[in-house]
Amino acid sequence: MKEGIEQAARIILDSKLTLALTGAGISVESGIPDFRSAGGLWSKFDPMEYASIEAFRANPEKVWEMLREMEHVVGRAEPNAAHFGLGELEKMGRLQYVITQNVDNLHQRGGSSNVIEYHGNASTLSCLSCGNQYESDKKKDDYPPRCRCEGILKPDVVFFGEAIPQDAMNRSFQLASSAEALLVIGTSAVVSPVNTIPSITKNNGAKIIEINKERTHLTDTITDVFLEGGAGDIVSQLVEEVRREVGRKE
Repeated sequence: MKEGIEQAARIILDSKLTLALTGAGISVESGIPDFRSAGGLWSKFDPMEYASIEAFRANPEKVWEMLREMEHVVGRAEPNAAHFGLGELEKMGRLQYVITQNVDNLHQRGGSSNVIEYHGNASTLSCLSCGNQYESDKKKDDYPPRCRCEGILKPDVVFFGEAIPQDAMNRSFQLASSAEALLVIGTSAVVSPVNTIPSITKNNGAKIIEINKERTHLTDTITDVFLEGGAGDIVSQLVEEVRREVGRKE
């Protein structure tokens, strides 16, 4: 592991444009289970019945049964060492952007300012009728939360059947085609279209650093350095090694 951490640190230090691609695995240590895991949201609620835009439009009160549970879990989560570590790398000028599939706002709270969100963010709610937007915290005592026009509010996250935000997709593809290094953290990168980002960066000649608890389809195909384990521990070690290397060169 030590050799892998050192190799990954050198890749980051040699890169002029480094990105991080994150998924549910980076937030597990914050108490948010992967929705697809045995204890995740989809084991209790059929996503097509509760998490599609058609379901929300047809019966928003029913969908809020699932959203209320999601809100309870996400609302009490705090950034973990991996989120803070990526924030530190950004402050050091060694990480330029985080591209995330998560909606929990933990990257921003962990110190990352350049965050591209593929699936939106649960910290705000919008009215599909009139377009008004509200902070989730200000509506947490309302169930279901309503707009001043009496419409039931929807979290600003991408439901099944909704398109990925065009700006997020275009910007991430543009960055991926120019990146020199990519950190893949807590994701198996199988969900389209975000799953194309590792191959886009690799085709550009970038180095891929993968941090996951188990091997994925990327590990034996395009990954250059595979660091197996929890995101919090490994990202913390990586930040410390980058800091040590910078200190040696100064």
